[in-house]
Amino acid sequence: PSFVSPAPDPAVISPPDPTLLIGSSLVATCTVSPDFHLKAEDLYWTLNGRRLPAASYAALGPTTLSVALAHLNGSKQQSGDNLVCHSRDGGILAGSCLYVGLPPEKPVNITCWSKNMKDLTCKWAPGTEGETFLHTNYTLKYKLRWYGRDNTCQEYHTAGPYSCHIPKDLALFTPYEIWVEASNRLGVAVSDVVMLDILDVVTTDPPSDVHVSRVGDLEDQLSVRWSSPPALKDFLFQAKYQIQYRVEDSSEWKVVDDVGNQTSCRLAGLRPGTVYFVQVRCNPFGIYGSKKAGIWSDWSNPTAASTPRSERAAGGCDPKGGEQNTTLRRELKQFFGWVKKHAYGCSNLGIKLYDQWRVWLQKSHKTRNQVGKEP
Repeated sequence: PSFVSPAPDPAVISPPDPTLLIGSSLVATCTVSPDFHLKAEDLYWTLNGRRLPAASYAALGPTTLSVALAHLNGSKQQSGDNLVCHSRDGGILAGSCLYVGLPPEKPVNITCWSKNMKDLTCKWAPGTEGETFLHTNYTLKYKLRWYGRDNTCQEYHTAGPYSCHIPKDLALFTPYEIWVEASNRLGVAVSDVVMLDILDVVTTDPPSDVHVSRVGDLEDQLSVRWSSPPALKDFLFQAKYQIQYRVEDSSEWKVVDDVGNQTSCRLAGLRPGTVYFVQVRCNPFGIYGSKKAGIWSDWSNPTAASTPRSERAAGGCDPKGGEQNTTLRRELKQFFGWVKKHAYGCSNLGIKLYDQWRVWLQKSHKTRNQVGKEP
């Protein structure tokens, strides 16, 4: 059988696919194959489709044309800029990729968290400038501190562009060393090593089954109940919770900070006859005696409930429950109004507070009676 010899390339560009630092200069040459009967004066150059000025050309021989590029800027695209040698009729004779950029910077700000102690996710920032103009590859490495071998994280971009997820097989009670390596065509940069124990970076799923309900006929209150995170039921840990709530037609959330470790709470000082959205989140800390503050979970899905309409607005009349019932309700309302002034957020409305209020009430009655006795 007769073999067909491969057709020669019309031309060759030198150097092929160079990588250069920003600000560098370059002289590239295009040499045409003798089979094509083209002379140096029949050629021109383009960079990313734009014709380069003839003043930057020089004929280095009958079939070789050079172009000089000075003070190069960073590549427009990470796949490199296209430097192309053309024949006079516009045909492409040869092309080269020009990679112009910076070596990577040392990655910084590594933070990690573990969902329910089962996995580990870490994210980082790509150095102060971040922009290298070249495709830069990031690798998260980790090992057990004293006797481990290096492992490489496999699942990238799980929590944003600079992140990686280690799904399983993690040890508890032993610190890990974690670091990030950045590499591109111009070099390699390695972050500082972060030391962490899984127990110190636990976060949970949001609290489950959040219920919001009315507190009898109290028009300015709602009661919130939820369950602690089920995934941590078998572990020794403390939890603290936070609530945020907003009016249906507002985007501004109010945060209640002092819920502590209770799994229920009463919101006071609300508007009557109004729909509220409520969310709860959890911070597990002190897991197996860890000294670190935990990491807040995401917020639960919003749960909605409405406060009762104000009776004054409804214009209804009290059913005849006897005077005593009305007085009691009036006093309760007064009590909660007083609590609102003297206690914030989710403090337990305890007997102590009720006693303080009775004292306050008696004083105000006394004052009123004295004022009434004066002639």
